[in-house]
Amino acid sequence: MSKSSLPRRGLLVGAAATVIGWNTVGRSWAVAAGDSAPAGTPATGTPATGAAGASGAPGVAAGSALAALPRLDGTVVADAGTLARFGGDFGHLVTAAPRAVLHPGSVRDVAEVVAFARRHRIPVAMNGQSGTGATAELESHSSYGQASARGGIAIDARGLDRIVRIAPGRAVVEAGVTWARLTEAALAQGWTPPCLTDYLHLSVGGTLSVGGIGGGVQRFGLQVDTVESVDVVTGTGRLVTASRTSERELFEAVLAGGGQAGIIVRATVRLVRARERALVFNLFYDDLSAYLADQERLMAERRFDLQVGEVVRNAAGTGWRYKAELVAHYDGAAVPDRAALLRGLRCVAAETTVVDQTAREYAFRVDGFAGYLKAAGLWAQPKPWLSLFLPASTTATFMREATALLTPEDLGSGLLLFYPYRKDVLTRPMAVMPDEPVGFHFDLLSFPAPGADHAAALRRNRRLYDRAVALGGTRYLIGAIPDMTRSDWRRHYGTRWGRAVAAKRRFDPAGILTPGQGIHA
Repeated sequence: MSKSSLPRRGLLVGAAATVIGWNTVGRSWAVAAGDSAPAGTPATGTPATGAAGASGAPGVAAGSALAALPRLDGTVVADAGTLARFGGDFGHLVTAAPRAVLHPGSVRDVAEVVAFARRHRIPVAMNGQSGTGATAELESHSSYGQASARGGIAIDARGLDRIVRIAPGRAVVEAGVTWARLTEAALAQGWTPPCLTDYLHLSVGGTLSVGGIGGGVQRFGLQVDTVESVDVVTGTGRLVTASRTSERELFEAVLAGGGQAGIIVRATVRLVRARERALVFNLFYDDLSAYLADQERLMAERRFDLQVGEVVRNAAGTGWRYKAELVAHYDGAAVPDRAALLRGLRCVAAETTVVDQTAREYAFRVDGFAGYLKAAGLWAQPKPWLSLFLPASTTATFMREATALLTPEDLGSGLLLFYPYRKDVLTRPMAVMPDEPVGFHFDLLSFPAPGADHAAALRRNRRLYDRAVALGGTRYLIGAIPDMTRSDWRRHYGTRWGRAVAAKRRFDPAGILTPGQGIHA
């Protein structure tokens, strides 16, 4: 039992409809007598704590239709408010409410509940409940229902929020720990995760399930490439420690695997020495070819420590231009030579800006932007995001077509990230990339104005996705792409499709894990 499980349990009991078992005839949850539950949920038993005994629910006769939950350190609840909160996600485009939510008090709880769900064919998905502030602001950061468990059990990752230890070169954390918390704790000891997402208030388990990309990708790969081992609950309820040298098939199936083969509950991730300061360059380009060439050159020369970029409106507001955001880290007074770092580049030199800030300030740079979006009421609006990977050879073709199609209204108050990566540093097979040594990440992070036509935006996403695939591109699992078929997924995985299917059959034979992805529907 975790040290926080008893207080957590005490807060929940009496405040929610505490589930004590599963009605195998009516296929519905039974809650403790006197608890408040959604209409149609039967109440039975009078447990003092809400935890069902290992041999059956209190007050339930042997041979009844009620399959009692195992004894847990946390609780399973089914009150309307909790179900509604876990029924949506960051995209606000899909509503797929579960019928129960597990607030785990330990890793063992996840294994017990998944094993129970397998026996009764109940869908299960981990939900990161990421974000900042009050509980009402926490949410899954999938954008199209990928982390939903429609009609099943959602697992609240916030119940697994321990930083187990930080040691030189590595950290061990539970899946619900956010990258923000890990970064703060690691920085306090002189270390940092090598590849960070732009927005840090995301769960470790969540980003490792899809890949995890950021400005360190050119040097360190995706976040999954920095993982040494993971503790995983498979679809059979088995708790397994997997790494490259032990249970390798499972290790490779769960990292960027979309939650299809197992639920990550703990991870050991690499850390690198933290630097004190960040010299941040913003370079602007009006010519796409020059932007692409300079980004590839800088990546090949490893001139900067972090390298991202985006597509922005030009000053006249009549079209698009390109911005490279490049970071050189340093310590003390050893400030990098600015002229040497910029030598030979074809940007609009007069518009170049440089900001010198602490490395921590740069790592948490998106917090201010997120605060603005929340204050403006845009954070909770529907967001039809689209994330793609493009082969370098066809990137210019795709971008010219995409920028001709996209309007300022499509972007709203959001961002269109656009920067290169090297395939040779990507080591996890389920992170499917175009078949070329260099590619570009296209990440349409739209925050449209209220009242925008989201159905039209989803059709636009589908059109851009189909065009990217025709040009050799692939998708990132977080995006909002409608009407994905089994043929689409087979095409996405290509030669790895058989491997994905085999892992699903071996590790999740009942097909209960993370149905919201739709990969094996």
